[in-house]
Amino acid sequence: MSPAPPFTFRAATFRAAGWLAFASAAAIVFSIAASQILLGASLAALLISRERLRLPAIKWALALFLFGTLLAWVFSGDLRAGMPQIKKIYVFAELLVVFSSVRNAKWIRWLFLVWAGIAALTAFWGCLQFAGKVREAHAQGIGFFSRGFYDFYVAERIKGFTSHWNTFSAEEMFALIMLVAFLLFARAPGSWIWLKAACACLIALAVLLAETRGVWFATAAAGFYLLWVWKRKLVLLAPVLIGLAAIASPPAIRERFESIVQPKEVDSNQFRIVVWRTGLRMIEAHPWLGLGPEQPHIQFWKWLPGDIHPPFPDGYYGHLHNVYLQYAAERGIPTTLAMLGLLIQIMVNFRRGLRSLPPGRDDRRFLLHGGIAVVLAVLAEGFVEYNLGDSEVLTMFLVVTACGYLALEKDVAWE
Repeated sequence: MSPAPPFTFRAATFRAAGWLAFASAAAIVFSIAASQILLGASLAALLISRERLRLPAIKWALALFLFGTLLAWVFSGDLRAGMPQIKKIYVFAELLVVFSSVRNAKWIRWLFLVWAGIAALTAFWGCLQFAGKVREAHAQGIGFFSRGFYDFYVAERIKGFTSHWNTFSAEEMFALIMLVAFLLFARAPGSWIWLKAACACLIALAVLLAETRGVWFATAAAGFYLLWVWKRKLVLLAPVLIGLAAIASPPAIRERFESIVQPKEVDSNQFRIVVWRTGLRMIEAHPWLGLGPEQPHIQFWKWLPGDIHPPFPDGYYGHLHNVYLQYAAERGIPTTLAMLGLLIQIMVNFRRGLRSLPPGRDDRRFLLHGGIAVVLAVLAEGFVEYNLGDSEVLTMFLVVTACGYLALEKDVAWE
């Protein structure tokens, strides 16, 4: 038996950085504050250890995006207003600490199982919240199976432990995607497989009940990809199952599906057209550096097209509800292209990594397929939501990205 390596302060602080990075990545599912505190502690421990700081292959695309953000801020003429987005650069340190200090394959595997467990508990709480909404509606004489329940519910939906249903839905979606990838591709799903499958079903139910249509589309895109690479023939059944689910669903769910093509007054389709057209005017006038971080919100009514008059459709006008338009209006088209290049590079790198793997189940396979599915979900939801502007969503995306790139590293033992 070989002797244990000698204790050194450097090794101890590096190990602590890894534990704290793991804790930060896990905590994001239930608390942004706890996650960011732990992120700071992990970053401090990593710096104190004087170990090498590592970033994955997307570091140059990321540097261009962050440089473009800073440039847009400097030339915005309103430095104070743009500070929230400058402070958010701190969140990108999650990519650094996870990729630099989480070098243990078992930790990475357990991280996504912890995500699944926490997301399942959050989903259970969300289902209880939905039951409370049903009771509240019933007390007002609105039955769950009546058409009126949709109007009652859609304006104030379940949130889990988060502050908004969009955040709740996206967090649950990311945890679900990685859990399904684990069940389909990981080296061995391990014991308690029925419990993991039950967690996946519970999380999927919460995503459905939250009625966030952008997340529905994104989950479908990720699900189609995972089915395609697992068992291609099952993809043909997926549209049929989705259609049957929509038809068999109670009115509250069925009306949400119908609202995609036949919006009601309480839906956000028309309001999004208003913000998208306004955003396009901003981009047309400021294509290179945009208006500056936070300026689309501050200057929104100044750029409103002249043919749009009050009363305006109900909705939140604080951002453009499209990640591509938001980044271009805030930071310019070149910076937006840098972010798109980053997302495409992730998928290309992960796809190349998959081709180098031997056939069969492998933890690297689940991380790489899951990572591609998450990027597809981000791209799909980005058409209708400013998803990467949410710190919780951005953090989970960065964790998935870091772990996917760790699957490409030769110094991480995966067997």
